[in-house]
Amino acid sequence: MSTVSNVEPNGPDLAVPPEHAPHAKRPSGAARYLSLLGVAPFFIFTLLFLIAPTVYLMAGAFQNTQGRFTLDNFRQLFEPEVLSAYWISIKVSTASAAGGAIIGLLLAWAAVLGRLPGWIRPTLLTFSGVASNFAGVPLAFAFICTLGRVGLVTMLLHRYAHVNLYATGFSILSFWGLTITYLYFEIPLMVLIITPALDGLKREWREACDCLGGTAWHYWRLIALPVLWPSVLGGALLLFANAFGAVATAYALTGSSLNIVTILLYAQVRGDVLHNQNLGYALALGMVVITGLSNGGYLWLRARAERGRR
Repeated sequence: MSTVSNVEPNGPDLAVPPEHAPHAKRPSGAARYLSLLGVAPFFIFTLLFLIAPTVYLMAGAFQNTQGRFTLDNFRQLFEPEVLSAYWISIKVSTASAAGGAIIGLLLAWAAVLGRLPGWIRPTLLTFSGVASNFAGVPLAFAFICTLGRVGLVTMLLHRYAHVNLYATGFSILSFWGLTITYLYFEIPLMVLIITPALDGLKREWREACDCLGGTAWHYWRLIALPVLWPSVLGGALLLFANAFGAVATAYALTGSSLNIVTILLYAQVRGDVLHNQNLGYALALGMVVITGLSNGGYLWLRARAERGRR
């Protein structure tokens, strides 16, 4: 006698296709539109404060004061004063990005992998989240009070270490003064960027290296750094773009004593002497291209780093 199962055709032993499962119902049209309504503020904000201003300055860059089409604004970008402003901005951004990337990487490494007390990591990350957004006039005022001619650190060095900081040629209004000021928000930003990458280093990789007779130098040179370098380089590119577009801190700190492109742009758009609004649009468009390339490189390297960790 053959045995026949009493399980019914639609019993629990048969797999139910996901599309027919009760919990897999597709959302209705109204629910889908309601979900889109939740992200509508993001798209409206992006349209009003990113896309529309970019399109407006692109149109203005190809116009003269009478509103006619011209390429003269881009020709003026190659004048010595403008090229010098771009070059100084690139140097300041590169120096602050390099310093911020190196110091931020070391700080994050110490907090994540340095076997420090447990309270240091959350404290560092909390401070980094606040300091990375601290810029503008308050930051400039803080550094003037700290490293100005009568700043706290300047006077302490002169009184107790007998070092006249300004006698060495240093000035808070100079290239290095602005670079050091930018480091205040560049270093915390790098800490926030690189910490998830350091968390992605698996303990099994270090244990496998130790089992094979490798040293710490072998681990970092052959395993950790090849995995981390896209994140480090991408973070440095993001720091470069962040510093290149900063205007409030530089203007409040140096005024017109340092000819960087953001201050020149401000003078062209809002100034009384150098007022040429359309040239300012061309300057801004050049900045958009440079920062766009930096951000594009960062996004590509971040995607490469995520693929490498997987």
